[in-house]
Amino acid sequence: MRLSVMQPYFFPYLGYFSLIAATDRFVVFDPVQYIRRGWINRNRMLKADFQQTQFINVPIAKHRRDTTIRDVRIATDHNWQAKIVAQLQHYKKRAPFFRDAMTLVEGALEFSTDSMVELNVHCLRATCQLLEIDLHITHYDELPPPTTPASHPGEWALQVSITLGADGYINPVGGKEIFDASQFLAQGVELQFIHNRLTPYSQRNGLFVPGLSILDVLMFNGIENTRKLVEDYQLTTGGS
Repeated sequence: MRLSVMQPYFFPYLGYFSLIAATDRFVVFDPVQYIRRGWINRNRMLKADFQQTQFINVPIAKHRRDTTIRDVRIATDHNWQAKIVAQLQHYKKRAPFFRDAMTLVEGALEFSTDSMVELNVHCLRATCQLLEIDLHITHYDELPPPTTPASHPGEWALQVSITLGADGYINPVGGKEIFDASQFLAQGVELQFIHNRLTPYSQRNGLFVPGLSILDVLMFNGIENTRKLVEDYQLTTGGS
């Protein structure tokens, strides 16, 4: 079994779904401190000029600075769902698959919860179902506590791998420096890194703005071609 461990992001970028597609088990990691201006409750889409970017944002209730991701609550007194839907209406002018993407957004945001993690997991499930990507989720708090605390993120991943009996662990290549492949091999776990090609696609604007939410990819590519872009990745071993 190959697994990956990631924080739960709000309608994340294409590479996040490539990681899900490459693994057999996806662990939602949320016991760490929530960081403002990250990807937990927001992501980027194009503005009406289709050149600059804007954030679609889920408002967060007031909380202590040291609040963990799992304890972050949505500010339910805001009509934020309607605002996000309104922010995306200009895509109708240029995006050929606008309706497919908006059906996903509108359906996902009908989910009733005040938990940011629950909302994000629901959005991940809905997106993976649309793209026919197998998603088998385990929440980190479902696992037994580790016998010794991890000293850095690479050890978190190894502990989870051992606990779940994984023989392979996959991580985005951008985090390669925090891992020690020899520690994984000593436990019988093959460490691999995923390299997304992230091939540019037409955004009908004469240029390409990379790294946007999966919703932008769906708007311009549709379900079938988005799935092909998700599968456009390469895996390398930890030592290479």
